[in-house]
Amino acid sequence: MGHPEFLGMSSGGDIGIETAKSLPGCKSVLCLQHVKTVSDARGREQSRSQINDCRSEFSDHRIRLIDLPWIEPVIVTATKANKKFMKRSELFFSAVQVPIDFIMLIMAAITAYLVRDVPQIIALKPRLYDFPFETYLIVAMLIAPVFIIIYALEGLYDIRVTRKFWREAVNIFLSTSIGIVIIIVAIFLKREWFSSRFVILVAWAASVFYVLIARYLVQLIQKWLLRNKGIGVHRVLLIGKNRKMNYIAELIKNRKNLGYKVIDQIDTAHLKVIQKIRADKGIDEVILCEPSVTDDEQEKLIDYCAINNVAFKFIPTTLQTSNYQIGVLDGEPLIEVMNTPLDGWGRIIKRVYDVLVSLFGIIITSPIMLITAVLIKLDSPGPIIYKNERVGDNGRKFYVYKFRYMKWDNCITNENPNIQSALDLEKKLIEKQSIRQGPLYKIKDDPRKTRVGRIIEKLSIDELPQFFNVFFGTMSMVGPRPHQEREVSKYMDYHRRLLTIKPGVTGMAQVSGRSDLDFEDEYRLDLFYIENWSLWLDIQICLKTVGVLFNGRRN
Repeated sequence: MGHPEFLGMSSGGDIGIETAKSLPGCKSVLCLQHVKTVSDARGREQSRSQINDCRSEFSDHRIRLIDLPWIEPVIVTATKANKKFMKRSELFFSAVQVPIDFIMLIMAAITAYLVRDVPQIIALKPRLYDFPFETYLIVAMLIAPVFIIIYALEGLYDIRVTRKFWREAVNIFLSTSIGIVIIIVAIFLKREWFSSRFVILVAWAASVFYVLIARYLVQLIQKWLLRNKGIGVHRVLLIGKNRKMNYIAELIKNRKNLGYKVIDQIDTAHLKVIQKIRADKGIDEVILCEPSVTDDEQEKLIDYCAINNVAFKFIPTTLQTSNYQIGVLDGEPLIEVMNTPLDGWGRIIKRVYDVLVSLFGIIITSPIMLITAVLIKLDSPGPIIYKNERVGDNGRKFYVYKFRYMKWDNCITNENPNIQSALDLEKKLIEKQSIRQGPLYKIKDDPRKTRVGRIIEKLSIDELPQFFNVFFGTMSMVGPRPHQEREVSKYMDYHRRLLTIKPGVTGMAQVSGRSDLDFEDEYRLDLFYIENWSLWLDIQICLKTVGVLFNGRRN
């Protein structure tokens, strides 16, 4: 949510609903306006029940349980650098775990093969047939990636979390068992492939053992680097000077293995103060527990943290509805407001999806693009592809590729020698004929279009070259619209959350109303997507886009 509502728990009475409604981007108030704040246990339980009902109505309220004393530490770099929340040490150790697990699985397979030649084993279990080692090793190397995928799906490559070893051991045991069950089912269906149950059982036990030992050693290295070299420490800003926060500050100071370092403790949430601390010392996380901080200050702080890749957590003195993770820090409940699941493996999965879909799109639409290019060239002078500068993730500028549907003299691009007159004409048209409100514009009955341009723009054929933007990594298949710098300059501060992920060829706004939505409505839809991304959501939006294209654009 852009501006989630904070619900007090300390006194009775209605929440300030009208105040919350007036905040731009506030959606949660629609379902929580009847929640009362009560101090007794029964009342709190009733409030929780109402909020759970709201979560079932609004799917953007995700809760995942974590154990914060064991959060994965991250690397310390130059304190004044604007570093992303996912840091190098987290990415490094997560990446290292994949090949190490692969090697351990291969070692387990080799162990299972060699064990059956031990005389004592042969005496108990005679070898019924010979299986060439070279063929066996090839099969093992083909099967090992299946286990790696299962481990990834079970969260065993979670970049951010320093797992408790016993909990990780349970997950490895279960994940490896799932892989073995898959192999057993496959062999049952095709017995000619392989039929040594002994080798399978030994490989299963050896896989669990070897993977656990390797991961334990990796964790020992991580903890040693954390305690002795300071590598992987999170720089934490504590907001609040009270008994709870003083206890947490002391706890972090005395327990270095938690992976935190308190860089300051303040009693205000004013952004100017926080910005100065971040510039001087660097901030990776903010922990808030200060009842005097107003709802408006908390909302601005959440947006500031999301925009600047700073994790926001708080010890609740209020209830809040948003995307968050719940954990416990030495008995104290700790809540982290989540910006987007598009971090770590989520970002990797989305990129793989983008490459595959864009490549498929390029191949499928290449005949249409070829015909369109010929028609544009015959229709009017000028280049076929129109490159328009837009603002992407983290404010980076890039060129969006589109088929030119305007007369070349009217195109807004540095390649146009008459760009100033083109800008003047566009400014006049925006003032007279724009049908959109907010930072964006949409010109009705645009006189600058060519004959071919009117057709390809209406059918969205002009956007097909953006498959190349996606393939080269400047855009994503799904995301917020890519906006021009002059449009971004008109953003309110909270609108800049749209710049925290790559812009998309299509998105929630496009399938909901194409160019007909007001900017605030478009912002809320895009923010919902940012906070609730999933691969399935991307697939749904892409499929819906195909249907929307047949309706054409309405200007």
